[in-house]
Amino acid sequence: MFARRVSLNLKPNSLAEFTQRLEKQIIPLLRKQTGFHDEISFVAPGETKVFGISLWENKENAETYNRATYPEVTKILAGLVDGTPQVETYEVSNSTFHKIAAAVAA
Repeated sequence: MFARRVSLNLKPNSLAEFTQRLEKQIIPLLRKQTGFHDEISFVAPGETKVFGISLWENKENAETYNRATYPEVTKILAGLVDGTPQVETYEVSNSTFHKIAAAVAA
């Protein structure tokens, strides 16, 4: 399993609109992507910092999404984001929900 972590800063007083766009526009786009498993979003209480982690079947699925669909997501969020979102990628080593265990070192 593969993960993408997107961190961003929202403009003041835009959290409600961000949450609505995420739920009504972005998550439906994600659900249509091959290999998509889950999206988890985090918001710092009383802050403008947010980040989301999307989980993918493999790196190739995440990279296809990044090239083909992520530019549309940035357009959906235009006007709400202060600065440029930062994207990081990871191999998932553990997940109790997805029943993934870390590889045992030999």
